[in-house]
Amino acid sequence: MTQENYIVSALKYRPSSWETLVGQNNISSTLLHAIETGHLAQAYLFCGPRGVGKTSAARLFAKSINKFEDNTKNDYSYNIFELDAASNNSVDDIRSLTDQVRIPPAIGQYKVYIIDEVHMLSKSAFNAFLKTLEEPPSHAIFILATTEKHKIIPTILSRCQVYDFHRISIADIASHLLEIAKKENVKADSDAMHIIAEKADGAMRDALSIFDQMVNFCDGNITYDLVISNLNILDYDYYFKLSDTFIENNIHKALIIYEEILQKGFDGHNFVVGLASHFRNLLVCKDEITLSLLEVGEETKTKYQDQSSNISSKILVDGLSIISETDISYKASKNQRLLVELTLMKLCSLSADIKKKSQIVS
Repeated sequence: MTQENYIVSALKYRPSSWETLVGQNNISSTLLHAIETGHLAQAYLFCGPRGVGKTSAARLFAKSINKFEDNTKNDYSYNIFELDAASNNSVDDIRSLTDQVRIPPAIGQYKVYIIDEVHMLSKSAFNAFLKTLEEPPSHAIFILATTEKHKIIPTILSRCQVYDFHRISIADIASHLLEIAKKENVKADSDAMHIIAEKADGAMRDALSIFDQMVNFCDGNITYDLVISNLNILDYDYYFKLSDTFIENNIHKALIIYEEILQKGFDGHNFVVGLASHFRNLLVCKDEITLSLLEVGEETKTKYQDQSSNISSKILVDGLSIISETDISYKASKNQRLLVELTLMKLCSLSADIKKKSQIVS
């Protein structure tokens, strides 16, 4: 990334067209179809987690509404009005908006009002806004955006077309980050991008912020090892090594590996949660049908497939049951380290127990 006129990626790569709105294809196609057919509602509610494209979609939708009917290159930015309800949540703010709504647009057919964080409006402001939403002028379209749909009063909800934005998948985020890395002449491996995508928890904005952080930390060459080091994420390899000890019934080696994990400053409860995810991923690899549920890089996927072939489904299911019990009991335990170590001992004993039972049966 060049130093001149530096712009953070979250702003530089904010969706500027429907094609660049990642992970919300069903919403994009529905809104575009509404514009093309002229079936426009007077009020829309975009809800979902932070950083998934609600405000970006609202801006794209607002720009597209007038442009569809116009073959000229008119700029309809003056037809779009944005209000941040987090800082403009009083009755007076809403009254000022409703006064503005009455005035028809100078050019174009519609004036579009985007109200972000609409759940922050006070109860009296909601009530003041309700009358306008019930009987809006034909030239006015409202797009409300919120992360907390449950805080919107039912009378507002009933007057809106509701669009639920979902968390963006790890695969979509990782793919988008790889494209951005190419544009910025940054070297980045697939596994590293998947780790960033996992850390972002479905939010593209968070992923882009972490990406910028990694570009600075890794000096333009983002590798898996550097990412897990900087983000303080427990390396997949620890879970693979531990799973090998479970197969070998090597309790002592498992305890030594766990000690190493603790020495690096990782929390025991997070380790247990990660171990459960590892067992789940190994179980997913048992069948080609469920392999698509594995959201990791290609190199890591190969490791999962190789290890999965050496562990029976029964061991994985029994292991998940043991880990789940530890997860539930962890916070209440007075000796949390011993609880996790006991779990590792049980997991190491699973394959030996199965062998004994098979010998008894035979």
